[in-house]
Amino acid sequence: MEDLDGEAQLKHLQHPRFARAYARAVGRMNARGATEHRRRILAGLHGTVIEIGAGDGSAFRLYPLAVTRVLALEPDDYLRSLALKRAATSAVPVTVVPAAAEHIPADDGSADAVVASLVLCSVADQAAALAEIRRVLRPGGTLAYYEHVRSERRVAAAVEDLLTPAWQRLAGGCHPNRDTLGAIAAAGFTVQDNQRFGFAVQSLTPPVDHILGHATRD
Repeated sequence: MEDLDGEAQLKHLQHPRFARAYARAVGRMNARGATEHRRRILAGLHGTVIEIGAGDGSAFRLYPLAVTRVLALEPDDYLRSLALKRAATSAVPVTVVPAAAEHIPADDGSADAVVASLVLCSVADQAAALAEIRRVLRPGGTLAYYEHVRSERRVAAAVEDLLTPAWQRLAGGCHPNRDTLGAIAAAGFTVQDNQRFGFAVQSLTPPVDHILGHATRD
């Protein structure tokens, strides 16, 4: 993405049609398994947490009580309005702010954990977002991730490559062909645990590769 100031960047990241479509679909996706996937990556987190791309705030009710504060970033105005409502009823304190993952409004080493849930597919600059995550994590801090990723099957991966330019425009910048696990390792994180599995987000869609796990900042 071109170098934009904060306000211009947020305007650039508005996807009103996709945001509303996602908000309508996320409940069914959660019921099919996404809630449990999120619950698994959040279990065991504690202290100060930053969640990038919080969407409608589906994860807020799943945070363990050992988490003392969540700073939730959501650049899209519509999704952030939904997240603010969920934050008001969360058992742990959640502050929702308009910000992108490439520019996290937090000090160096200030977070015990960063949560990335179905967002690293859509950030404009994945390497920059991961560098920011590493910056705000304390040494030994945790990146908890749950993402859909490029298929390991050659034909399926080729189809994802073919679809990405159009899908990116239709689906809020989503890239179905990103090797996110490789990017996490390349950004200087040590993967502690990782599960790869197929998951169909809707009943009539084919399963696509997902990963969930935890990585630490050295």
